[in-house]
Amino acid sequence: MKKLAIMGAMEEEIEPLLSHFNNVKITEFAKNKYYEVSYNGLDIVIAYSKIGKVFASLTASTLIEKFGCDTLLFSGVAGAINPKLKIGDLIIADKLCQHDLDITAFGHPHGFVPGGDVFIETSKELREVAKEVALENSLNVLEGTIATGDQFVHSSERKNFIENTFKADALEMEGASVAVICDSLDVPFFILRAISDAADGGADIDFDEFLKSSAKESADYLLKIVDKLNK
Repeated sequence: MKKLAIMGAMEEEIEPLLSHFNNVKITEFAKNKYYEVSYNGLDIVIAYSKIGKVFASLTASTLIEKFGCDTLLFSGVAGAINPKLKIGDLIIADKLCQHDLDITAFGHPHGFVPGGDVFIETSKELREVAKEVALENSLNVLEGTIATGDQFVHSSERKNFIENTFKADALEMEGASVAVICDSLDVPFFILRAISDAADGGADIDFDEFLKSSAKESADYLLKIVDKLNK
């Protein structure tokens, strides 16, 4: 690992990380800011993409192609589908899908386009490191499927559709697009989410209330993973 990328979707998701670093170099590119830091001899580039799959794809591509990052970690928040997940809990994705990708009119399954796959797997090596860190720090972390779509899900009907169609454990708005970029460019990647809401009728209230605390949970855990990777 020569240069590490750390992404979030919102400013609130990377603020807890940036607070750990001094001497931050800021580069402005493609209507976004990229924060370059050195951490225990490791070069890291941190950025928040803005919400949604398009912005996340742009940011992930920039981190890899412009800044030369060869490993990408994503830290952020998500809505729970799996009833075992409560607000503040952590989930690492073993695979991701796009729940709003729909060309079923042509006989294809939800989430599939020709030349692609419904699910994209994350790096097994990075997941194993994350599980080691969780065990060492007595953290309860679920490993499961995360579904991505360009919509903030706050209805039980949509939540149930995603659960039944993809057997997803959590949902958010960026992860699978980052997965497509990293998989296509052969860059190992890892997606971590802290639960901020239950993706139901009260999701908007839960999200606002728990965004910062859940993002901090995710960021603190991610930094411990970086420490382990850098040994």
